[in-house]
Amino acid sequence: MKLLLILVIYGAALSVALGRRGFRSGFAGAPAVSGAGLAPGGRPGRLLVVGATGGTGRELVAQALERGHEVTAFVRDPAALRIEHPRLRVARGDVLDYASVEAAVRGQDAVLSALGHRRYFPPTRILSEGTRNLIRAMEAHGTRRFVCETSLGIGDSAGRMGLTYTLFVIPVILPFYYWDKLRQERLIAASRTSWVIVRPAALQNGAKRGVRRHGRGVGSWLGTVAIPRADVAAFMLDQLADDTYLGSAPGVA
Repeated sequence: MKLLLILVIYGAALSVALGRRGFRSGFAGAPAVSGAGLAPGGRPGRLLVVGATGGTGRELVAQALERGHEVTAFVRDPAALRIEHPRLRVARGDVLDYASVEAAVRGQDAVLSALGHRRYFPPTRILSEGTRNLIRAMEAHGTRRFVCETSLGIGDSAGRMGLTYTLFVIPVILPFYYWDKLRQERLIAASRTSWVIVRPAALQNGAKRGVRRHGRGVGSWLGTVAIPRADVAAFMLDQLADDTYLGSAPGVA
């Protein structure tokens, strides 16, 4: 019983810290060029997808190609992508290696990041340092639009992954992972890019069902809400031409 009480207190304290230290957007928007993720004239643009071999990343690549974009998939292992298309280019690299990031960003109209990894338990800075390299390269080359997937549970969405995540999954399994997401969001918010942070609910596989809720107040304090990765990818791609959430971090479910 005492151990359970300690776990509850620890989980609640971590959630408060993720809320207070995390980015809180206020949904005020940020000055930017409309349609900055598209080519001149609103045509489909050249997109760099980071984390392209992950669940959301593959959806981003596939749906971007369906929408007519020229896509560069930035991956560590090209064989893991398993997508071929005339408008798809694969760039092999590591987000922690600035030279390979800079080469991939050059010439792109926008960057979409679904960066993730499976090193959950040890301390990590892969998300934040990889994002730092992306921002540095984007600012160097004048690539304007940056759409990045993080998660509910940070900043003004703290606690909204539900009690199971708040009191067990995040504090026991993913504390370093979420703390690095916090650093990642703060780096994006301080950048000179035209950015949107997308915070999805618990991710699922499956076909698109449509994003039913987006913006402030998404999620639940009690039960865990979920969303297909395909819907997250579609919402992220929509942000290339929609300025509604520029400079903010909408939740999606």
